[in-house]
Formats: sequence, structure tokens, C-alpha cells
Amino acid sequence: MVDVKRRGRVWAGAVVAAVVVLGIGSYWFQPWKLWRDETVSEALPTAAAPQRPAGSSGGSDSPGGSGSPGGSGSSGPRTLARGTLISHEHATTGTAKLIRLADGSHTLRLEGLDTSNGPDLRVWLTDAPVKEGVAGWRVFDDGKYVSLGKLKGNKGDQNYEIPADVNLADYSSVTIWCDRFDVSFGAAALTPA
Repeated sequence: MVDVKRRGRVWAGAVVAAVVVLGIGSYWFQPWKLWRDETVSEALPTAAAPQRPAGSSGGSDSPGGSGSPGGSGSSGPRTLARGTLISHEHATTGTAKLIRLADGSHTLRLEGLDTSNGPDLRVWLTDAPVKEGVAGWRVFDDGKYVSLGKLKGNKGDQNYEIPADVNLADYSSVTIWCDRFDVSFGAAALTPA
């Protein structure tokens, strides 16, 4: 009789331990995301052109002038750099673009993004070189990087505002970074447009 009670307690303890391990594993890996796509379809943001003081011509003394493409007085967005996403930990395709809006603010735009969903995915600007294959999976947190926020969706077109204090000259690549496992899902080297 004592042996039966002891076995019952062992089984109960094993079941409780299995439930705890399963719960922690589910939270950590979030396996349901492997079967659930999140599609985002954002239009390129528009920003009003800056207002010039009355009587100002916006002529040659302003950088870029109002007539030059991409100058602060230009009428629309200008692509400064672009790159094609390559696969790392997960198959990833699409295009990354650094865009200056008419008001002088900057946006990172992901177009035609197609990658796997996963836990704690972020969009980072980095100074790391983009390397093909396994050699490129973990390099992006070795140097300088800035997080632009959580990945909005694993598919589609989406925009990420770049903070005004970020010096774009310091960054040469973008990665879809899994912060939970410190690995790149995919990345793109940014080259001047």
C-alpha cells in the first residue's frame, strides 16, 4: 500500500514538472508563431514639407535648396540607401530602404518582406557587415546598433521611424533580429541609392 502511494506521488510530481517545463518552453519558444503569419500593408508615410518664413526664397543658401532632389524643401520622399534582404536563421526576402521624408525626418521601409514569425523579433540598424550563411547569424549585436522597434509583421510592407538623433552615416545594414535567441532571421547591406 505504501508503495502505491509513493508511486502516485512520484507520478503527480512528474506531471507537475512536465506542465511547468511545457509552460516555460511555450513561453520561451512561442511555437504557435511558426504557423501564424502577420501581414502588414503600410503605405509610405507622408510628411508635410517644412514651412518657410514669409519672404524666404529657400534659395542657394539652404542645404539642398528647394529645387534639388531630396533637399529639405523637396516635395516628396527620397530613397537614400537600399538593400536586398538575405536569409540567415530563417528564409527571408524583401527590400530595405532608408527614406528621407519631405520634412527631413527618416524612415526605414521594408517592402515585400517575407520571413518566418518568431518570438521577440526586432528591426535593427547596425554597423555590422552582412555575411551570407551561418557566419552572418550572430554578428549584428557585436558592434553598434539601434533598435527601431518590434517587427510589425513577418510579411508585407512596413515603416519604422528613425529617431532624429541617429546618425545614419554610422549604420550600414539592417537586420530582422530575434532578441530572445540573439540571432538574425535575415539582413540587408544598405548601399547609397
